[in-house]
Parts: sequence; structure tokens; C-alpha cells
Amino acid sequence: MIGFAIFAVFIVLMLAGVPIGVALMLGGALGIGLADLGMMSLPNNFYAGIAKYPLLALPMFVLVGVIFEKSGVAERLVNLAIAIVGRKPGRLPLVAIAVAMLLGGISGSGPATAAAVGGVMLAAMARAGYPAAYSATVIGAAAATDILIPPSVAFIIYSVLVPGASVPALFAGGLIPGIMAGIALMIPAAWLARRHGFGKSDIDTRRPPFWPALQGASWGLAAPVLILGGMRMGWFTPTEAAVVAVVYGLFVGMVVYRTIRLKELLDILVDAAETSGIILVVVALASIFAYAVNTLGIVDPIARAITGSGLGSYGTLALIVLVLLGIGMVLDGISIFLIFIPILLPMMRSFAWDPVWFGVLLTYMVAIGQFTPPMAVNLMVSAKLAGVPIEQTARWAVWFVLAMMLALVLLIVMPDLVLWLPRSLDY
Repeated sequence: MIGFAIFAVFIVLMLAGVPIGVALMLGGALGIGLADLGMMSLPNNFYAGIAKYPLLALPMFVLVGVIFEKSGVAERLVNLAIAIVGRKPGRLPLVAIAVAMLLGGISGSGPATAAAVGGVMLAAMARAGYPAAYSATVIGAAAATDILIPPSVAFIIYSVLVPGASVPALFAGGLIPGIMAGIALMIPAAWLARRHGFGKSDIDTRRPPFWPALQGASWGLAAPVLILGGMRMGWFTPTEAAVVAVVYGLFVGMVVYRTIRLKELLDILVDAAETSGIILVVVALASIFAYAVNTLGIVDPIARAITGSGLGSYGTLALIVLVLLGIGMVLDGISIFLIFIPILLPMMRSFAWDPVWFGVLLTYMVAIGQFTPPMAVNLMVSAKLAGVPIEQTARWAVWFVLAMMLALVLLIVMPDLVLWLPRSLDY
């Protein structure tokens, strides 16, 4: 009865428009009060939810994303990609996806990448004759790869919630799936452009010279090598890597490119602080909900019913995929993790799923939700920049969702696609 009351209050408040973190906290507080667990557990769990070392990396990587968005790195990476592949019809969407993947190795934030790539590519694609809704969909879908390609804010949150899943192992596990996701998106992007004859006027546009383009983009290309290579070499932990990335980004933006002026630094810090603050407050509030659910053993009967239903491992995974893809249309990734991981953990243990593999699968599902209308956070950014209603992207988004789903099936039936790299690196 208490479990029903907790979830009923949470769902009603969420449908009423109450912020997701507050709804989770009030539902958890109700359960704690009804079970007489002591109201002092509210502030204790609020603090314990964010007093975790891996979370120190979160605001730093958010700041990295803002710095590189403002520094002009995306524009230089676009020039290099065009210099490599040329400017024939149908190639600009491939450039947008490739650049988004490269930026994913720097910031790990989908909306930030959608803004950075969209600010450069939307105008170029419009001049080449691509419809605005199609261009916005390509960029929104491409930016979704950023929560898979390390570093990733989503992986940091998952590592805090799930014992046995370290940040380095998740970073390594997400690399191959992130590349697979990018390749999967390139296929419908090229097919749709060729089928509808998009980008025919782009062949007349001058192709940038390769060596100057490479020189201009070299500082941006070096960032993922510094971040990931430094962690692998043992020079710094993921948290320290985030700080190094901030310093490197400021050096590139303020000294090398000189696109960030000193007076703009305060605005950058404020933007990053606001985003980080929202995330951390939601995490802290959700910790109260998780404490109530776990202490009262509410999810155990649900987990036992599903695992004993005869669906088996693959059947249960298929059910999880369907539920999370539907939820991903209306909730952001962090909220999905905070709500569903306490429910899914017993199932993970029951089927002996590897926590790193399972975490990458969950993050992949969240990535698909980031560009699945009607509430896709990446599409909101790219559609706003393109000046089109998000509803107009739906006819294009369905093809990219299907392509990502096919890659997801491969990750489910071939776990080594996720686990080979972490094992090779001894994570």
C-alpha cells in the first residue's frame, strides 16, 4: 500500500507539471513518513546523494562543453571534415554527424553539441538546399551519440547509482557503441539525401584546403586524446581529467583561437553552474525517493514477478527497451536513470547481466530518446536554431530511430562489442 502511494503521488505530481526532482522527493518523503523511517533521513539522503567523488567530474565536464561550444572548435572541425570528404550532394549530413561524434569526445553533452554543431552546420546546409527540418533532425540525432562517446555525463551518473560500474570502464565500454551509433545514423542520412535530391547546389561550393584545415582543427582533435589518453596512461583520474579538460579548453579558446574574451568568461561559468546545479539538485532529491523505495523493498516484488514470468533474459531486455524508449520521448536521460535504475537493478542481478554492459545499453536507449519527438532535448535545440517546429522533424526522425535500434540489437546479442575494450584495458 505504501509503495502504491509513493508511485501514485510521484506520477500525479509529474503529470501536474511539478519539476521531476521535486516530484520524486515528495513521493519518497511520503513513503518515509508513512513507514515511520524518521524524517531526518530526508536531509541525510539529500546530502549523501551528491556527496560522491565521481560526481565532482560532472560540473567540470559540463563546463568543458560550454567552453568548447564558445571557442569555435566546431567550426574548425567542420572545415576539416569538408576538406576530407568534399562538398558533393549528400555529404554535409555526414560531416555534421562526424563532427558531433568528435565533439562527443570533448564535452559529453548532447544539447551542447547540438548547439555547437547546429550553429555552424545549419546555415551551410540551408545554402546547399537541405530542408531545415531534415537538417535539424540530422544534427539532433548526431548529438545523441555524445552521451555514449566518452567522456559522458550520463555514465558518471550511472556509475554513482550502480555498484561495480566504474567510470573508466563505462567510458571504455561506450566508445565502440558510440561509433556504431554514428555509423548507423550516417546510413539513413545519406540515403534520405540521395532519395530526395538534397544538397545539389553544394557541389558548387569551394572545398577548403586540407592542410590549413587540419592545422586549424588540430587543437580540437587533440582534446579527446588528452582526456582519454591521460586517463589510460594513469596520469589522472576521470575527475582530474575533467579539470585538465577545462584548463585545456580555456587555453585553446583564450590563447590559441582568441574566441573567448575575459569578460565572456563569467557568462560561461554562470551557464555551466546553472546546468550543473540543476542536475545535482535533481540527483540529490531523487536520492530520497531511491532510499524510500529500496528501504521498503517496493521494487523487489516487481523484479521477482518479471524475472519469474518466463520471458527470459532477452524477453526482459525487450520489455525494458520498449518501456524506456517510450519514456525517453517525454523524460530526459538523467531523470530516467534516477527513476528506473532502482527498479532495474534487481533484474540486472537476477539475470547476472554485466553492470557495464547494462549501463551502456541503458545509455544507448536514452540516446535514442534524445531525438525522438515529442520531447527530444536535442531536437528542441536544433529545431529552435533551424527555426522549425519540432513536429516537422518527426517524418525524418523515424528513419534515424530505426537505424539506431538495429545497432542496439547488435549490442544486445553481442555483449563483447561493449565489454571487449574495458577488458582489454583491464578496467
